[in-house]
Amino acid sequence: MPVADIKTKELQMGRVIAFTSLTLDGVMQAPGRPDEDRRDGFEHGGWALVYADPVQGRVVGERMATGPALLFGRRTYEDFYAVWPNRTDNPFTDVLNNTQKYVASTTLREPLPWRNSTLLKGDATEAVARLKAQLDKDLVVLGSGVLLHSLMRHNIIDEYVLQIHPLVLGSGRRLFTEGGTFANLRLIDTKTTTTGVVIATYQPKGRTAAMVADRSGKAAVNERHGT
Repeated sequence: MPVADIKTKELQMGRVIAFTSLTLDGVMQAPGRPDEDRRDGFEHGGWALVYADPVQGRVVGERMATGPALLFGRRTYEDFYAVWPNRTDNPFTDVLNNTQKYVASTTLREPLPWRNSTLLKGDATEAVARLKAQLDKDLVVLGSGVLLHSLMRHNIIDEYVLQIHPLVLGSGRRLFTEGGTFANLRLIDTKTTTTGVVIATYQPKGRTAAMVADRSGKAAVNERHGT
């Protein structure tokens, strides 16, 4: 394959984007409802609600307007399905219902209950890596902390959109955990809401360029050997 075609394929490949609400001390557990996730005795569920504003809503809307697919772990998928299809007082229910959803799980079975849902079977990281290579659209991960940690360990995440709330909880499940994977990121965009939420977008430093260079080098070797 010519080098130019490899570079084009790299640019067309889907990206995995972590779109996550978290506190200043990194907690991502249960931002939406008091009963969303009470694991480990967590008592601060719904902490993000009072910070919602039009700026944040616009950022979410702009992301969804690009037509990405959604990627969930089992727990977040089941939580979203229990809540969102029954809500009619917001602009997001129809979007979520109509968007293609992929679910990484070894315990769920097909058919999945929420329309436009596809089960990714087997090892989650391998399944997501294959899907990423096949798609020409973004895969946006909502919530799904366990899945995110697995993808982070294997360097599969291409972008982090972190909605950082001006709040310290002191306890709860965190996005970046003790003993987690090293990541060197570069800031590519920031927005600040009227309630003090900083929406920061990061990408791994030099990762895309290195991948293109590596694949281009391999292609040049293959071309010289007629393969």
